[in-house]
This record gives sequence, structure tokens and C-alpha cells, in this order.
Amino acid sequence: MRRSTLAICALLTVATLGCDQVDAAKTKLKLAWDKLRGRSTTQSPPPAPVRPATDTAATRVASVQEQTRPQRPGPPAAPPGQAFSRDVPYVSKDTGTVNPGMSEREVYELWAAPLAVRRVGKYTYLFFRNSCEYTCGTMDVVTLENGKVVDVIARWDGHRYSGESSSPPGRVPVANPGDSLHITPPPPPPNP
Repeated sequence: MRRSTLAICALLTVATLGCDQVDAAKTKLKLAWDKLRGRSTTQSPPPAPVRPATDTAATRVASVQEQTRPQRPGPPAAPPGQAFSRDVPYVSKDTGTVNPGMSEREVYELWAAPLAVRRVGKYTYLFFRNSCEYTCGTMDVVTLENGKVVDVIARWDGHRYSGESSSPPGRVPVANPGDSLHITPPPPPPNP
């Protein structure tokens, strides 16, 4: 190799070592090694910026309005754990029919403990395995309002609901008026 080629390689190496991309790559590698070695990889978050207090009549009125406004619960977060990449068979002796108005304890006695529980305001969401998490896109979900069952989405044969579900198994998706998402329903099966 000629000296000029070696000099260019040396200059290129020195120039890229100060680059932010290299520093980011070094940080990622260090985190990966720490994970492999079993060390803690959590980093403390930066402190929150200090803001001066604004005490005006407008902010007080806005905060009172925000507190008196009825809170609508957002959709529950996905249960923790693995993301399902395929359906896993589910067998359980805990089967039965959930009725509208049942308490959370009664649901536990019937279907056993849920895989996850989410509470948002006056709503509680209980997530149960159903053997079609990947295909169906959801677990079996029991929705309670003020501690009483108001809705169930059940896909496993052992889980049943005596009330009217908001998402029965045979429901065909339809577009909401004003929604930008357009769903074309599947064609009906051919008649034999």
C-alpha cells in the first residue's frame, strides 16, 4: 500500500471518530454488552425543566374547567408480555358464562385470574387468553363499569357472555361516517 493511501485512511478514521453517529453506535454496543453481562441498563431520565409559576385568572379558570369536565377513558393499553406472532392453543378448565352486572370477583371465580388488568377512571378491563390472540387481534376482554360487567368480547369457546357484546364473533366491520379509514368488507362465501 502506498503512503498516500495510508495517510488518507488515517485522516478518514480520525475525522469519523468525532462523528455523532459513531458515539451513538458505541453507546448502543455498550448497552448490548451490559445486557449480555446482566448489568442494569436503565438510565436516569434528565430532570424536568423548571418553569416559573404563572398565576393568572385565565390559568385558574382553565384548570377549574378541566377538573369539572367529565373524563372519558381512553382505550386500555395492551397487556404486558410477549407480542403474539402466532396463535397458541389454550386449554383451561375455567369456563362459563359471564352475565351483565356480575362483579369482578365473580368473573375471577368463573374464568380464573386474568392475564392483565387495566383500570381507567370508572372502567376496568380484564384481559384473558383465548387461543386466537394473533388471528383475532385481541384477547378476550371483560369491561366493567363501577365494578359491574357491562361488555365482554369473547373469542374462546369456553368463554361466553349472556348479554349483547359490542363485538360479537360474526360481526362484519363497517366504516364509521366521517372516518378516513375505509374498510371493504370481504365478499360473501359462494353458495354451494
